[in-house]
Amino acid sequence: MLYFAQRESFIQKDEPLFAEIFYGWKYGPILKEIRIAYRDDTFYSYTDKGFVSRIKDIMDKVFEEYANKDSWSLSRLTHGEIAWKNSRKGVSDGANSDFPIDVEDIRKDAERVRNRRERLIKLGLV
Repeated sequence: MLYFAQRESFIQKDEPLFAEIFYGWKYGPILKEIRIAYRDDTFYSYTDKGFVSRIKDIMDKVFEEYANKDSWSLSRLTHGEIAWKNSRKGVSDGANSDFPIDVEDIRKDAERVRNRRERLIKLGLV
């Protein structure tokens, strides 16, 4: 979901939501800092209310689009992204990768989604 939030931030604000780097792990993109904070039960000290209020529109859209999907569906979606595919070059399917995801690749994925949304709006399907 955090990857989708990063991508949505590019769609809405044309800037990254997180300064941290995503990595293309086998099940999808991860932020190692968040994974460690979640694992160590320090996640809530990692966030602040000011940050949460600044990202409301982004997170509302992400939850609208993806909250009803299970983890395997989200994983499959990320595997279709340019950013994830490029970070996995040369990495076997069953392995995690320490190759960073290029933020410009996330921007390309965002542009693709933005264009698709605009076409759906023009067609009156949204």
